[in-house]
Amino acid sequence: MSRKKSVDPELAAKLSRRNMLGVAAGTGAAAILGLSAATPAAAGDKGRGHGHGKGEPVLTPGHLGIQLYSLRDKVNSLGFAKVFAELERFGYDEIEYAGYSQGAAGDITIPQLRKLARNHGLRPIGSHVNYADDNNPNAYSFAQNLEKVLDDAQALGLDHIGTASGPWRHGDTVDAWKRAAEDFNTYGAAARKRGMKFYQHNHAEEFSFASDQPGVRLYDVLLAETDPKLVYLEMDIYWAFAAKHRFSQTGDGKPAPFDPLSYVLKQPDRYPLFHVKDGVKNEEARDGYDMVDVGDGDIDYKKFISAVNKTHNGRRDHHWQAEHDNPVDSLLFAKKSSDHLHSLRERRGHH
Repeated sequence: MSRKKSVDPELAAKLSRRNMLGVAAGTGAAAILGLSAATPAAAGDKGRGHGHGKGEPVLTPGHLGIQLYSLRDKVNSLGFAKVFAELERFGYDEIEYAGYSQGAAGDITIPQLRKLARNHGLRPIGSHVNYADDNNPNAYSFAQNLEKVLDDAQALGLDHIGTASGPWRHGDTVDAWKRAAEDFNTYGAAARKRGMKFYQHNHAEEFSFASDQPGVRLYDVLLAETDPKLVYLEMDIYWAFAAKHRFSQTGDGKPAPFDPLSYVLKQPDRYPLFHVKDGVKNEEARDGYDMVDVGDGDIDYKKFISAVNKTHNGRRDHHWQAEHDNPVDSLLFAKKSSDHLHSLRERRGHH
């Protein structure tokens, strides 16, 4: 499907109607304008040493979680029980699953896992499940076994059930992402019937541009084509800043700056969950950052979390999951992240 259209009127109308981004007919292509919120990008700010000292906690009590993918080595070798005990000790409130098995540590059932989390005061906030494996009808994925995925999520008592897979199932064109959005709306409707929210977690590439319409950012297609009552987003803040570094020009070379925080502030109700991971700026790196433990990098989480908290019901509605894809010492990473995020302070009621 290589047909190219200079402007997609239907998509342009949706983007404009939802007041997300301006859509302008540029030189023969749909040029999606960059966000111009007053909030400057946090990428250049120093995260190290920010926000410590006097004031009230930036982090909402009860809303700090961790993505268990960061601790997959310890889950595999020690088992969930020992890992959960450490997370409880470190002051975590929530967990996000990345699979329900514990490898060398032995078998565990879904009911046992739910009870174990509860016994350690950990609320299971979400889970990452594969979007689709069209070559395997038995795959544990939304596309192939939706009801089984939702059965397990419900049995675990999850509030959210989602995927970290990008919406690439049908390709990288605008129409392909419209089809993926239809899939997501279907999963979202099924999750909602069971009292859960379906969500998608981004990497950097979601912010790239459509192959057939180089002025259209694919993430904007996803936002425009999914029903906000059925499909939610978990912004991985690190990958969003990496995307800012990589994809601030359209596919045909025109400037297309954007700010991750501005996306959230325009539609805060769509972002119940966040991944908090950190990076040291490195202009030579592909992503513009080298990933480090939370608190050791340059992303200003005091500023980011505080800004989200100021939105309607912000303190109540948003949850923050610490993550590092490949920590040197995963338990030490977990402790450092909790310590840093709990240490952030702000003065409220002053401008």
